[in-house]
Amino acid sequence: MPEPQRSEKGFDAEMADKIVECDGGGPIAGTKLAGRQEFVGRATGEYVDHGDPPWRWYLVVDLTLKPDGFPGDEVWCESGSLYLKTD
Repeated sequence: MPEPQRSEKGFDAEMADKIVECDGGGPIAGTKLAGRQEFVGRATGEYVDHGDPPWRWYLVVDLTLKPDGFPGDEVWCESGSLYLKTD
């Protein structure tokens, strides 16, 4: 039986309350395809590191931009796809 993947929670004060953009992808309903998804919101500073080597995922809340039909007002974004908004 494979070992469970490493998962560690943390807090990054430098990311807390920053307005960020997150680019990602997700399934297109009714197809076997995926499409680009874009989110804008406020990073809380909370993160989870998954795997070995770890991939860091930040919690983004208070979404002001999200895909049509996206359920909810928060999303976890992979750190490599997270950008600080400057405008």
